[in-house]
Amino acid sequence: MKYAPHALAALAIALAGAAGFFVSGAVGQEAPTKTVTIDVATGPQGAPGPAGPAGPPGPRGEPGPAGLACIAGYSPGVLVINHPKGQTLVYTCVKDG
Repeated sequence: MKYAPHALAALAIALAGAAGFFVSGAVGQEAPTKTVTIDVATGPQGAPGPAGPAGPPGPRGEPGPAGLACIAGYSPGVLVINHPKGQTLVYTCVKDG
């Protein structure tokens, strides 16, 4: 019983590592080809605009392919958003050129 907390901690770390490995394998199928950085400045917030009416729901689309498939003129990349509280990294399709 004296080693139970250590065994549980080791098991939790092993499970977290295994989960990260599987997620990286599923998401990391295609390497990003570029990185784009956006700097978001802080400024005064404007007045909110009026709310518009809700539109009708659109038709249900067909399921897409697994993984990230970019349309023509775009390629996989990392979008870096700099903001007052730090950075946010987003793996997405970025316009070529």
